[in-house]
Amino acid sequence: MFVGICGSICSGKQTVAQYLVEHHGFSQIHLLDSEEAPSSTEGVVATATSNGARSRSQKQDFFTTAEELLDYVTRRWRSRFVTTDIPTEQVLDVFMRRPFFLLISIDAPLTLRYRRFQQRSDLPEQAISLEEFVSRNDKHLYDAASGLQPLISRATVRLLNTSSSLAHLYATLGKLDIPNPDRMRPGWDTYFMALASLAAHRSNCMKRRVGCVLVGRERRVISTGYNGTPRGLRNCADGGCPRCNEANGSGVGLSTCLCIHAEENALLEAGRERIREGSVLYCDTCPCLTCSIKICQVGITEVVYAHGYSMDTETAEIFRQAGVKLRQFIPPPNGLIHLEKMELYS
Repeated sequence: MFVGICGSICSGKQTVAQYLVEHHGFSQIHLLDSEEAPSSTEGVVATATSNGARSRSQKQDFFTTAEELLDYVTRRWRSRFVTTDIPTEQVLDVFMRRPFFLLISIDAPLTLRYRRFQQRSDLPEQAISLEEFVSRNDKHLYDAASGLQPLISRATVRLLNTSSSLAHLYATLGKLDIPNPDRMRPGWDTYFMALASLAAHRSNCMKRRVGCVLVGRERRVISTGYNGTPRGLRNCADGGCPRCNEANGSGVGLSTCLCIHAEENALLEAGRERIREGSVLYCDTCPCLTCSIKICQVGITEVVYAHGYSMDTETAEIFRQAGVKLRQFIPPPNGLIHLEKMELYS
């Protein structure tokens, strides 16, 4: 696994890298010509802050080109590496060639990062005003030639680091589980749930987008489905279903709804003869009662869902009686993650 860390000034890039080194067996590697080479003040101070007994005399690997670094990592791809040296999108494009590369960005409120900068500026001549820091930050992120914002925006995991102490930061990073292999190569649950979410984007229902994937015992997709009006009728989004377009509350006027649910579409597409014992239905939303009884009837063995619905308890009871396994799938968090709120993921 190869993790790249980028971010704004004093956001905590080196500290997160040091966490991976100390707690997950990563080795830190460097590009000598990068903007944040090991000789930089920020890198030296951050290392000392995270572990006062550690010095830069520890073994680290340095490279002059991104290609040279990537070749080194590739020949040792079963090991774990981390770098904070990604100065341009061109360097990122080199690293992104490998399927075992993960890009993480780190940010924090500007005033908090300024306070961190002041704490790291031990020498009086290093102190700068807030206005000067803002100017330096803007150039770091938005300069037309060298700004890192386009690079940062491509990160799979975007951390908002407002932690007040090293201990708190390390505790929240532990809950995040950065080395989770599912981020590198999605497991089957992640894969099929992503297909269900993609199917949901085809929905034409005005009330809710739902997607579904029906999978056979050998993990082959049997059918997909999304909710919307039946073939030959106007799409719900074009006024085809009066009930959905009248913005009624949840559960109101269901008998007049013309939209077919995602699960129903997937079952109709598959047909009873294609559904065998061991089939699994993936749905990004827990099935309703109407769909649940149909799922039981066709002999599906397991239902996996991502998001809850208003009838989860009733649906679970139906499946329990029918012997259908029901479970919720929660993937490792990606996207923007506020580390102060990581208890939501614990």
